Amino acid sequence: MATTSKQLKLSALVALVMGSMIGGGIFSLPQNMAASASAGAILIGWAITAVGMLTLAFVFQSLANRKPELDAGVYAYAKAGFGDYMGFSSAWGYWISAWIGNVSYFVLLFSTLGYFVPMFGEGNTLPAVIGASLVLWGVHFLVLRGIREAAFVNLVTTIAKIVPLILFIVITAVAFRLDVFTADFWGRGNPELGSVMQQVRNMMLVTVWVFIGIEGANVFSARAERRSDVGRATVIGFYSVLALLVLVNILSMGIMSQAELAGLKNPSMAGVLEQVVGRWGAVLISVGLVVSLAGALLSWTLLCAEILFAAARDHTMPSFLRKENARHVPVNALWLSNGLIQLFLIITLFNASTYLSLLYLATSMILVPYFWSAAYALLLGVRGEGYANAAGERRKDTLIAAVATLYAVWLVYAGGIQYLLLSALLYAPGALFFAKAKRELGQPVFSGVEKLIFAAVLIGAAIAAYGLYDGFLSL
Repeated sequence: MATTSKQLKLSALVALVMGSMIGGGIFSLPQNMAASASAGAILIGWAITAVGMLTLAFVFQSLANRKPELDAGVYAYAKAGFGDYMGFSSAWGYWISAWIGNVSYFVLLFSTLGYFVPMFGEGNTLPAVIGASLVLWGVHFLVLRGIREAAFVNLVTTIAKIVPLILFIVITAVAFRLDVFTADFWGRGNPELGSVMQQVRNMMLVTVWVFIGIEGANVFSARAERRSDVGRATVIGFYSVLALLVLVNILSMGIMSQAELAGLKNPSMAGVLEQVVGRWGAVLISVGLVVSLAGALLSWTLLCAEILFAAARDHTMPSFLRKENARHVPVNALWLSNGLIQLFLIITLFNASTYLSLLYLATSMILVPYFWSAAYALLLGVRGEGYANAAGERRKDTLIAAVATLYAVWLVYAGGIQYLLLSALLYAPGALFFAKAKRELGQPVFSGVEKLIFAAVLIGAAIAAYGLYDGFLSL
């Protein structure tokens, strides 16, 4: 990488982390959470999520400091610890999660604009898809102008979209009613919610979705002005976004009941604020969401291209994805990512994919990269690699990595078998890219253990394909 490309300061890295995490999820959080859980279960779920995601944040911070030579983030950790195919799968899953997430953002963006322009409907009408396509390629050509320029625009939009969130928190804090918040605290009045632990499990994919992007600074670590800023940006971004998410969610439940929140149209923050201050509140949140999604789309467009480029740079992805333009932007990776986003936008015209269905699928795809990153940090702690004369730090980091690994396993369980099988269906075709990269190096495609892993992926993909055909699985 050319030295001139290493120009991202701490503020830009923090904005990439926060801009990636603060997308559409927070604006739909009140309804998404209330649809599956009561106030008590939501508090338990946030406690689990805060601990789990904090350990992941510390894992990414520790890996950035302990393994500075691994400057491609989640992909590089999986490869260093568990071999080429696991590394490839981590990159592939992260990339698919990123661009499917972008599709969901486009659907939500134009669904929100449908509040003002009815022809956009739920974000999957023909006018909405045409509008989304224009925005997609506008962002595409902005990114082509350079990573640093795009990161600066992302910094501006990140600041702009936090303003309506702060206003929402202040207004709802003043209007908060404890009696509304504590009414049917455990959801016993609504048998459809199930037990408290079932409620906690059902809300987990939503909490993961709103934190996706926590690893954003690690992905761009090769372009950081100072390597030490990568870990700092991750932790600063995590604490800032955690505070915003919990306040938005909890304060909403003191304004409207669980049933009322569950019945809101997304972006549900608009409905909550409208309840307090009238129509202008809904307009404020809708405008804030449009700005937020614009920034998130930019962040994730950068991440989509960067993860493919990083994997191609050390020959885990095919060599054509290494091509950069004069401004150090990975052009082929960018064209491939946005081309697939365009294809899926067209598909939403025919299968009416919703924001939530795309959200859950994107979330399930990123669980594998998170698991391998945590497992690699645990492996380093067990081996003592990089901990010479630092026994105390080794014990602390090993414990944190163990908790993060258990949390990642819990997330796979919470996501359920449906999304595990659908993930296998999306992982399986990636072997074609992996095989091409291996042939370019003149190496065998799979090792013995990797053949068994790939066979398991193929079996899961076959079951998922049959499930979609037969109807017992759906997107």
